[in-house]
Amino acid sequence: MAEVTEISPRTLKERLDRGGKLFVLDVREPEEVALVPFPRAINIPMGDIPSRLSELDPDRETVVVCHHGIRSAQVAKWLGRMDFERVVNLIGGIDAWSLTADPATPRY
Repeated sequence: MAEVTEISPRTLKERLDRGGKLFVLDVREPEEVALVPFPRAINIPMGDIPSRLSELDPDRETVVVCHHGIRSAQVAKWLGRMDFERVVNLIGGIDAWSLTADPATPRY
């Protein structure tokens, strides 16, 4: 996977609201997740991804999220190199999510 596929916060929210079978992978640190959890996400911090790769399904559509979309883009790109073909990055991370998709989500 040369380039990272991206999804907007609004599109992700629509898909989740419709019951989409997405796996949401939150790569933020536990302290960040404790401040503002992301709905329906499983947290595996970015640094732990290589050692916990077996917990992820390469055939499942995976949306990677973080605070601003930078770490998640790096993880999405890395997963693509690990033969995950259905990985997308949340543009702007949870910060953009709170601004455009779910204003009830606090910003930090």
